[in-house]
Amino acid sequence: MAAMAPRTQARQDRAAADAGFPLGTVPLLPAGTGFFLDIDGTLLDIAEKPQLVRIDDDLGYLLATIRDASGGALALISGRSVAEIDRLFGRNFCAAGQHGAERRDAAGKMHQHRVPLAGLKKALKRLRAMAAEHPALVLEDKGMNLALHYRSAPELAATVRETLRRLVEELGDDFELQSGKMVMEIKPSGKDKGTAIAEFLAEAPFRGRLPVFIGDDLTDEFGFELMNRVGGCSVKVGEGDSAAHWRLPNADAVRAWLKRFAEREREKS
Repeated sequence: MAAMAPRTQARQDRAAADAGFPLGTVPLLPAGTGFFLDIDGTLLDIAEKPQLVRIDDDLGYLLATIRDASGGALALISGRSVAEIDRLFGRNFCAAGQHGAERRDAAGKMHQHRVPLAGLKKALKRLRAMAAEHPALVLEDKGMNLALHYRSAPELAATVRETLRRLVEELGDDFELQSGKMVMEIKPSGKDKGTAIAEFLAEAPFRGRLPVFIGDDLTDEFGFELMNRVGGCSVKVGEGDSAAHWRLPNADAVRAWLKRFAEREREKS
């Protein structure tokens, strides 16, 4: 069963626009904001292969500054595994990986969704054979998710989709198909970025703060839908239809907006 993106809802966050920011249509964030940030395509430009991504010192410093200014209320929300997030950023932030299938809270405790992995291992074996036959495809084994990227072979898009659709059918109700930018994934059913953010919102230091989620892809729509339900701020990066109420053009603009918040908080101290 394919994971569907949620429908658009009328804006209810009632946040005032940051009229002084020239690079996009964004809210003016208060000091009591809780930050939920996608990584690839949001904080960073999408790389040809996920393993080629590198984090520059400026980004690490910016995120640490916002984390400290918000009392620790910053979480990285990614399709990558938590181990991969830590490889990039260090074990310095709350994190949700594999589209919500695993999560590390502010106390450092790991929460993992239990799924039967025997069938997934069989699917992995078949996808490895497919990737070997088509070297332009990039296969990611994230542990509980399998992702097949076809960015370097767009002509294989239909083949990738159909292959993963059949595998999901064989796996049954425990797994579902998720579309993304030039990628298809097999992921645990019932978990997504929205469920991960909801779990964070029930815990310190996020509880009671105005949540903002910034993302760029179909998988982020679940987070946008949650923001719209709870009165938070949903910010879409890039073009395309979205449930998000606010918009930024690219990763550079995201960083500039976050830096603006950090500088404003620094001036108060």
